[in-house]
Amino acid sequence: MNTATYRYFVLHKPAGILSQFVSDSPKAKLLGSLDYSFPEGTHAIGRLDKDSEGLLLLTTDKRITGLLFNTPKKHVRTYLVMVINVVSEETLKRLQKGVLIRIKQAEFHHAVPVDIRIVSDPLVYYPYAEDVRCQYPHTWLLISLAEGKYRQIRKMVLSVGHRCQRLVRLSIEDMTLGATQPGEVKEFPKEDYFRLLRLEEQLSE
Repeated sequence: MNTATYRYFVLHKPAGILSQFVSDSPKAKLLGSLDYSFPEGTHAIGRLDKDSEGLLLLTTDKRITGLLFNTPKKHVRTYLVMVINVVSEETLKRLQKGVLIRIKQAEFHHAVPVDIRIVSDPLVYYPYAEDVRCQYPHTWLLISLAEGKYRQIRKMVLSVGHRCQRLVRLSIEDMTLGATQPGEVKEFPKEDYFRLLRLEEQLSE
């Protein structure tokens, strides 16, 4: 595909949808079930797992994954996270200093966030944060990472005794959900996409 024909999208992914177009499971709800006609060759970048929601990048440009995740420059992602029970100041400090999480059977990673704080009003950050589970003890956290190990945030909060109930990706660098609604897709011009994601093109046109 000629670079001039590449297309760039942002999806406000709802929970319950896989970040892919193809699955071996006939019951899986996929990106193709959304009310949007994606062009051939569209794929997700930096997937969100099925239960997560929020900002998901899609494009027909295969270079984007490498420019975002396989270069020395780190790109910050910010998440709004709801966990079971009240997070104490002591536990918050543990998370801020970094915690050890399991990556593989015998491989561990010291996960240190760029920033993590307790949020008193999640609606300020995400207008769809209302949740029936909020009637039970819980805490909302705002977490920024410059790395993305598999299910990293869920493993981080679980390592200090708090199970994740909701995980919403709010932004990647300056690319945000904006006013999009769950399930809504927005297409961007290449120049805006690269600028907001703070990408430096390292491949020739």
